[in-house]
Order: sequence, then structure tokens, then C-alpha cells
Amino acid sequence: MSLSIFGVQGIGEVPPHTDIAHLIVEALLLPVNADEIGPLRDHDVLVITHKIVSKAEGAIRPSADIESRKAIVEEEAESIIRRRGDLIVARTQHGFICANAGVDNSNVEPGYVVLLPRDPDASAHKIRMRIERTSNVSIGVVITDTFGRPWRRGLTDVAIGISGLPSLVDYRGTVDTFGMELEVTEIAVADEIASAADLVMGKADGVPAAVVRGMRLAGSGRAQDLVRPAQEDMFR
Repeated sequence: MSLSIFGVQGIGEVPPHTDIAHLIVEALLLPVNADEIGPLRDHDVLVITHKIVSKAEGAIRPSADIESRKAIVEEEAESIIRRRGDLIVARTQHGFICANAGVDNSNVEPGYVVLLPRDPDASAHKIRMRIERTSNVSIGVVITDTFGRPWRRGLTDVAIGISGLPSLVDYRGTVDTFGMELEVTEIAVADEIASAADLVMGKADGVPAAVVRGMRLAGSGRAQDLVRPAQEDMFR
């Protein structure tokens, strides 16, 4: 199997109430995208940074300084896991454990912060349904955010909203090339797609969406399937 990953250029700033599905379909018609990507095809996975979804849904708050930002983080957090200086590690109402409850002041006008979408799985599903109806294709949609990991340095993009593809591929009960039964192997395929797509989107390039082409994944899942229950979490 081979994959192709294309960054969708020319989307620009996204104001509230924007139809994200229509915006991306129109962007794919631009000359900068049309020759390389073309229209969406069956089995394509559309990867979208949550920033443009949050902006379109109006999940933006004014924040003039660090103290006001901390107050917003406290409001967005379901619980606080750790504090270190100005950094808060929180559990969001979605179940995600991340820095500052996902409240972010990058790629937004000065004096504002962007929040996570209220229901990223529902947002991904809405975008997918609209694109499939208007473009007559069957696709997957992944909404992403950038997370740290407690056991490794550096950041990577992960899936926080999923529609039209599985979140996990479960190999438990199958055997490896030596005939040994796999007992614990579950692959977070939606997270792998998210991090791969980030390679062509970048953090400062103004490319908030990508098309991953060549996937053949059966089934459907949610980002909520990726949230580890507290009783299985060795880091809390």
C-alpha cells in the first residue's frame, strides 16, 4: 500500500458561521490545488485542524492577558491534573488530557483564544455528511489538535474528531509472522493519519487541511474511542 498526502492551500482566515465543508470543496478547485489533488475521491480522508472548525463554530473568546486566559482554561477544564508555572494540564469535558484544556492563542487574532469544538466527533460527522451529499463521494474526516505525550518529548497531532473511518485497528487475537498470537496490539490509526497529515500542514504555513489518499479502512469509530479510561491510565 502507498499513501499520498496533500496540503490544501488557499483556505485563508475562517470567520464564524463558515461552512467548512463548502470552503474546503471550493478550495480544492483553486489552481494551486486542482492539478495536484483534484476533487475528492472515494476513500480519501480529509484531515482538518480544529482551529478552523472552532472558529467556524464560534468557539473563540476574548483574552487580554495571561490571567484572563487562565480563567478561561479553568472554565474549560473538567478537572485539573497538574500545574507548573503558567502551564495547566487538564482533563477536558471531552475526556482529553492536554495542556491548558485545549485553550490556545496561536493562529488567532491578538487578544483572543480558540477553544476546542464542543463535540468534535459531531463536527467531523457533519462535515463528512455535507461533503458526501454535495460531491457524491464516500470519505473519512479527521479533526486534529496538537498534543504532548507524558512519556516522550515533542508534540504531535492527534485525532479529536472522527467520522467515516475506524479510530483503532485491533490486532488482538491475530498472529504475527512467527505464529505468535497478539494479545495487546491496538493501532491508533486515526492518530497516525493525523500526525502524518501534519507533515504537510505545518504550524505556521497557513494550511489547515490535508487530503490523505490511498487508505482502505473498513468500519467507523469516534475519537472518544481513543480516550483511555482512568482506571487504565498509569500516569494519573
